[in-house]
Amino acid sequence: MTSPADRALAHVRTLFPAPGPAVLDAPITVNFHPDRLLPDGSTVAQRLAAGGVYRSQFETGISNGGLTAYAGGERDRWEQRMFAGAYAGLVRGRPVYGALNLAGHPDGAAPRFGSCHLVLDVSVSARATFSHGDSVTEPRVVGTADTFGAVWQALLDEVAGTGRALHVAADSPNAWAAALRKPRTAAGRVMDGYVEAQVHGGVTLSEDVTAVVADPSFRGTPTGALLRGLSPRLLWSPGFELPADAFPEDLRGPDTPRIAAAVAAHFGRDVVDAELVGRATHEPGRWAAFGSPPEVLQLLKYVWHVLVLRGAPACP
Repeated sequence: MTSPADRALAHVRTLFPAPGPAVLDAPITVNFHPDRLLPDGSTVAQRLAAGGVYRSQFETGISNGGLTAYAGGERDRWEQRMFAGAYAGLVRGRPVYGALNLAGHPDGAAPRFGSCHLVLDVSVSARATFSHGDSVTEPRVVGTADTFGAVWQALLDEVAGTGRALHVAADSPNAWAAALRKPRTAAGRVMDGYVEAQVHGGVTLSEDVTAVVADPSFRGTPTGALLRGLSPRLLWSPGFELPADAFPEDLRGPDTPRIAAAVAAHFGRDVVDAELVGRATHEPGRWAAFGSPPEVLQLLKYVWHVLVLRGAPACP
């Protein structure tokens, strides 16, 4: 009998069988916030250090996206559709979500989901499925490493229509494909339109992770020490920071700059960065003037989004 992971991969391979270009030389990255609290009070970094396994939202109960990983929830529903019911009724063993870093962005392929990221060994792509866009949009174009043609064509069509994809601009699809191979040191700031990767069969740090890339705001902190222990290779991203009085009102609503200013003032800081936002999430009740704890956490998520979109590199 085949495993759920095998059934999911086999199903996706039948949908768009065109091979497309090889993608095994581009790593999958898994962005995450290392200092977010789990229901038991431990942080993500602490849990990773203790268990050595990156787990799905169905097991952790937290997410930097929507909290819908439960029986009958939206994530459960879209996984049923995408993988033909392969994971029906399961909690453990669900796919882990990341994105394919075709452009080699130093902040990871999908920084909206976290200030740090795991770089997966390229061999992991052989047991991943990919979609043109996030699962929440119920994408219709999917593939695997050996049936990537439809996803690749969707990216080329995106370039032809808009002049860019994966936050890489080009005059033509051919020029865009060539531009992907150029090394990058500036953050990609990709918030939408990434190639989502669904990794089947789990992610074990000792076997599947080649590097941890951390936001520089965690240098010299207990979280930074934990991140250093997750992989023999710790790298630092450019990071994002923004003066507390520079948050725009037109990007994520008028309450976002207000809570950013309140957090900075409380901690005696003029500049907001990933570590400061993380500290604020540990005490959502402190910011009750902005709403209930879930509403506050949503606003702090927006603060992070603004940092990605408008923040200056902390380490140019």
